[in-house]
Amino acid sequence: MKPTVLVVDDNPANVQVLEGILAAAGFRILPALNGESALRAAQMTQPDAVLLDVRMPGLDGYEVCRRLKAIATLADVPVIFLSALHEVEDKVEAFRAGGVDYITKPFQAEEVLTRVRTHVELSRSRRMLAETNARLEELVAARTAELSAANARLSYMGRSQI
Repeated sequence: MKPTVLVVDDNPANVQVLEGILAAAGFRILPALNGESALRAAQMTQPDAVLLDVRMPGLDGYEVCRRLKAIATLADVPVIFLSALHEVEDKVEAFRAGGVDYITKPFQAEEVLTRVRTHVELSRSRRMLAETNARLEELVAARTAELSAANARLSYMGRSQI
């Protein structure tokens, strides 16, 4: 299944350019022109990554990111900020809001692709590792219960022979 990227920017031309770049590389794109529609789209589709502009009318990118991170099912979705803001304070605020990366505009297509691919792969690897750990914990719990039961039977057998 194609990885899904939610692209959020109030400038339709930016969304179109990013959609072209990412779709050509095999990604499924969900476009959103504002923060509210981005939050709705994310909840409905569970994207693999979010490319998020900072300056937008209504909810800015920082607030959208904070709200995404507050939703349990979306908290682990990587958010990559994409903004014309280039001051250190802007980038630090993006990371404080929960972003995993920050790309400044104007951007290079190859940089966007590389960062999106990297974060999608990292996210999928983390998810697979968490699922594997959960299965292993279940196996350990089941085996521990079996051993406890066997130990109880052995103790009972030992006492009944005395």
